[in-house]
Amino acid sequence: MSDVILSIKDLKVSYGGIEAVKGISFDVKQGEIVTLIGANGAGKSSTLRAIAGLVKPSGGSICFQGEDITASDPTEIVKRGVTLVPEGRRIFADLTVLENLKIGAYLRNDDLKEDIEWVYSLFPRLKERSWQPGGTLSGGEQQMLAVARALMSRPKLIMMDEPSLGLAPIIVRGIFDIIREIHRQGVTILLIEQNANMALQTADTGYVLETGRIGFSGTGAELLSNEDVKKAYLGS
Repeated sequence: MSDVILSIKDLKVSYGGIEAVKGISFDVKQGEIVTLIGANGAGKSSTLRAIAGLVKPSGGSICFQGEDITASDPTEIVKRGVTLVPEGRRIFADLTVLENLKIGAYLRNDDLKEDIEWVYSLFPRLKERSWQPGGTLSGGEQQMLAVARALMSRPKLIMMDEPSLGLAPIIVRGIFDIIREIHRQGVTILLIEQNANMALQTADTGYVLETGRIGFSGTGAELLSNEDVKKAYLGS
């Protein structure tokens, strides 16, 4: 059996005739952390949104665990085991932390207690604030809640869109520690991150998107040492 969990072939995404993603292909293997880096407008978020079923590709295919999900709707994709932590967190501000977590499990009919305790073990701060409205949390805590909510569906693949955006450096380090811990617990991760240094240090494999196409690819270590990537994305 192939160890590829997600396979993207010649993916294209267009908005009103403007092509944001111009025929990219890549694989994500079971148990990997894969990162997509690149400038704003390079097509990173459009790629994740297509995988999640939030936008329909204008070309190409998306296969998850050997099944074509290109035309599947978002609910079906979550059922299959793919969740997205969107950019900007998008928690339910008026609902409590616990209510937000339960919404993450909306497709499940079983007992949630064990998984709630699991995400609280990953995010002890959320346990302390379980009865607080999500909107009263700090930016870092809201990001933790967004990740924890996505984990409540028991995903096989979790996609994260800019998890460190707008957070203080010390909080960013904490978020990446959590990403590594989720990975250690067996979840495959596809990560978009503007902090290219942190992303490539964490990732097994990286792809650099440039105006809708893959410009560079390699292991995280290879891309960190690539002179062109250094100049363009790593500030050196």
